Amino acid sequence: MHPFEQHLTEPAGRGPVPPGAHVGSAGGAPCGDLVRVALVLRDGRIAQVTFDADGCGAAIAAGSAVVSLVEGRSVLDAARVGATDVSSELGGLSAGKFHAADLAADALHRALAAACAAGDDALAAPRPGRVVVAMSGGVDSAVAAILEARERAEVVAVTLKLWADQEGDGERSCCSPQAVIGARALAHSMGLPHLTLDLEDDFRDLVVEPFVTEHEAGRTPNPCVRCNGEVRFDAMLALAGRLGADALATGHYARIEHDAQGPLLARAADPQKDQTYMLSALRPEALARVRFPLGGLTKPQVREIAAAAGLPVAEKRDSQDLCFLAGTSRERFLARHGGGRERPGEVVDAGGRVLGRHPGHRRYTVGQRRGLGVAAGEPLFVLSTDAAANRVVVGPREALATRTVVLHDVFLNRDGRRVDSVKLRYRSEPLPCRVSAPAGGHAALDIALAEDARGVAPGQTACLMDGDLVVGHGTIAASA
Repeated sequence: MHPFEQHLTEPAGRGPVPPGAHVGSAGGAPCGDLVRVALVLRDGRIAQVTFDADGCGAAIAAGSAVVSLVEGRSVLDAARVGATDVSSELGGLSAGKFHAADLAADALHRALAAACAAGDDALAAPRPGRVVVAMSGGVDSAVAAILEARERAEVVAVTLKLWADQEGDGERSCCSPQAVIGARALAHSMGLPHLTLDLEDDFRDLVVEPFVTEHEAGRTPNPCVRCNGEVRFDAMLALAGRLGADALATGHYARIEHDAQGPLLARAADPQKDQTYMLSALRPEALARVRFPLGGLTKPQVREIAAAAGLPVAEKRDSQDLCFLAGTSRERFLARHGGGRERPGEVVDAGGRVLGRHPGHRRYTVGQRRGLGVAAGEPLFVLSTDAAANRVVVGPREALATRTVVLHDVFLNRDGRRVDSVKLRYRSEPLPCRVSAPAGGHAALDIALAEDARGVAPGQTACLMDGDLVVGHGTIAASA
């Protein structure tokens, strides 16, 4: 009997969801087919698996094939199974039926994702040299996986699902459901097991909602700094521990150096791609288990490695958007998630004289010049936004100059006397400064600059540097 007919007429494991199982489902509209897979894990292995399917016979056969492929296997073996494996188990599927293999494989991986998100039980026995690589589906994370595979015994690819938005462009986001599917296909093409970690609830609570709240209050937040420091890395490191891995590697452009007290974040070799600012909130205990294999490379070198390996993403464009803003604008996003439409208000000078009108204070940040809609004899810049009065205060460029920056929620990994510069925006150069404070947390701290800074925006991150080393961070409260 042909394998397809065998699985269709005598499906393996078709039945109800077992107690304690992790469940994943895929399908529905528009095709009408639906596959459900349920996994019971024990000691890092799939002790029991069942499926059910609605729709065409191919969906039933594909669900049965998944059961045959993963029952009794390890979690990491199951994480290698893709639609092509399902099709092969069925003796090969025609183009018209291959969608059933896609659905069954997707249901399997959603069940594995449910297992990754649930509890703290071990998913694999520890193995020296095993590393988890955060894979977004782009060229940087793919090359990070290549470089780690050259040095390590085993690489496990993990993709974060952080955000799903029908009005956004999931193809351009690094953490959408579409990105998960693309990253999985890429990982499987590289011979790597792939798992998904769904952090959408945490991301909404700890990143998106503060982003909206800060804008409503007239501040300009750094959601990527918050995500890396409070959501992304902690969750991936916890999963790495459950997978028996001793390290986490990512495709960020950064380095790690050690002094007598331990690891510190260091600027990347490629200054145009350096991402230490966005990683500045990572704690030393996290850095002790993190690797940045691209830290010593330039972007052209990374693309060359990808091309030499035959990766389809070698020339893939870098994402330029915040992941949850892909395909939409900040204004539209805030209007949908921030409690309604913007409120027009007054544009005033520092003395309170009304110069014009604005469509909503959320559109403006300190230092902004374009889009003010005010005619004047000299260029005007945003000096501040007054959320309570719904006013935007503007003035000449020299009025932006400051030599003192007030920070809150500061953490110094080393004594403040080591700080010799501060980076006040992602794309700005560090400015010489002095800090007088011991290592540790500080509710508030004044930073004395050695030269004028302009456009210091409340809500932005201040990255405190010792040469190329990141020795602390805080959030800008005000400038004086």
